[in-house]
Amino acid sequence: MFTTFMFATGIENSIPTINNGRTRIDEMEKCGHYKYWRTDFERVCELGVQVLRYGPPLYSTLIGPRRYDWAFADTTLAELERCGIIPIVDLCHFGVPDWIENFQNPDFPELFASYAEAFAHRYPWVQLYTPINEMFVCAIFSAYYGWWNEQLTTDRAFVTALKHIAKANVLAMERILACRPDAIFIQSESSEYFHAENPAAIKPAEIMNARRFLSLDLNYGRRVDSEMYEYVMDNGMTREEYHFFLERSSLRHHCIMGNDYYITNEHRVKPSGTTTAAGDVFGYDEITRQYYDRYRLPVMHTETNLAQGACGDEAVNWLWKQWANVLRIRNTGVPVVGFTWYSLTDQMDWDSALREENNSVCPVGLYDLQRNIRPVGDAYKQLIKDWCDVLPAQSVCLTLPIAYPYEYQEAPILRHREQARRLFSNRQNDVQQSSH
Repeated sequence: MFTTFMFATGIENSIPTINNGRTRIDEMEKCGHYKYWRTDFERVCELGVQVLRYGPPLYSTLIGPRRYDWAFADTTLAELERCGIIPIVDLCHFGVPDWIENFQNPDFPELFASYAEAFAHRYPWVQLYTPINEMFVCAIFSAYYGWWNEQLTTDRAFVTALKHIAKANVLAMERILACRPDAIFIQSESSEYFHAENPAAIKPAEIMNARRFLSLDLNYGRRVDSEMYEYVMDNGMTREEYHFFLERSSLRHHCIMGNDYYITNEHRVKPSGTTTAAGDVFGYDEITRQYYDRYRLPVMHTETNLAQGACGDEAVNWLWKQWANVLRIRNTGVPVVGFTWYSLTDQMDWDSALREENNSVCPVGLYDLQRNIRPVGDAYKQLIKDWCDVLPAQSVCLTLPIAYPYEYQEAPILRHREQARRLFSNRQNDVQQSSH
C-alpha cells in the first residue's frame, strides 16, 4: 500500500480545437511525446517522482460511439505499469473528438461515461483518475471567452458546457467505481480569486467569486449559492438536471480535491466586469483554504509552474514558494496529500492559452523539449529527496489507500477493494431510492 505524500508531475494531453474547429492543438504531438514517450517515462523515474498525471488523447482513442483505438494507450500504460509509476489518468483534457463536435452536444456525458467504463475495464490496475481536467476552465474558455472548441461567448453557452462537462465527470466516476470500487478521483480544478479594483467593481467580483465554485459544487453535489442557482436556471439548467448532481453527493467520498495555482489565477476586476492579471496576491495557501472550507476534502496541489526567465532561477524560486505554501496549509490542519510541478517538459503555446498556433516554446517544464533537465528539475528532484521521508513520519496513522500497479492482486488490496465495493453498492442503492 502506498502510504506516503504524493510527489507528481504530468505529461499534458490537451486537445482543444481552434479556428472554428478546423485546427486541433495536440500538446503531446507538439511536445514530442509520441516520439519520446519512453524517454519521458525514464525522466520521471530519474526525478524520484512516484505519480504521473497522464492519459491517452481522447480524440484519437474514442473514435466513435463505443469504438476505441487502444494502440497507444496499451503501449504506454504497459510501460508505466512495468516501471511501477502510479498514473493519475486524465481522460479528457480540454477537447473532444471531431465527431462529438464540442461541449454543447447533450450526448457528450453518456458517450464519455461509456469511454471511461471501457477504459477501466481494459486497465483494471489503474486506481487514480481525473476524468475531466479543469472543468471550469474548459467551460469558460470554450463557451464564455470564445477561445476553444465551440468558441461561444454567452452565459447560456457556458452553463450548457458546464452542465454537460460536470455530468460527464460524475457519470464517469460512477462507471469507473463499478469496475474499480477503490478508485480515487483527483479533480484537477483551477483555484481562482477575483479582486475588486474599486468599490464599483465589488458586485462583478462577487459574482465571479461565486461562479468559480460552480464546477465543483455540481461535481460534489453541493447546493449552489442562491445567486448562482438563479444564474444557472436562467441560462438553461433544469431542476431535473440540478437534482441529478445533488442525488450523487456521496461520490465526493471517493475524491481528493485537486487544485491548480499559477501566477495568473488571481484577477483584478474592473467595474465593467473585465479583468486583468493580479499576480499572486493571496497565494496558494489562502485560496486553497477557501476551497477547503467549502468542500472539506483532502487536497492535492495538482498543477503549478513558472517560466525559466532571464535570470534562470525564476522557476526554482516559484517552486520554493509553492512548496512553502503547501507546508503552511498542511501545518495548519488542511489535509494536503500531494504536490505537482506541471509538466514534465516545456509546453507549446501556453503563452496564448493554446488559443493560437504559434509554435511558441514555453520554458515551464522540469525538462526542455530535448529532454535536458532544467534548474527547476534539479530543484524538484532535491526537494523530493529531502522531504519524501519527513512528511509520512509526521503521522504514521494517516495513510493513502493507494496501491502501486504491481500490488493490484495482493491480499490487502483485494480486501480493501471488496470493502469499497460494498460501500459503493450501498450508496448506489441510496441514489436509486432517492431518484424514485
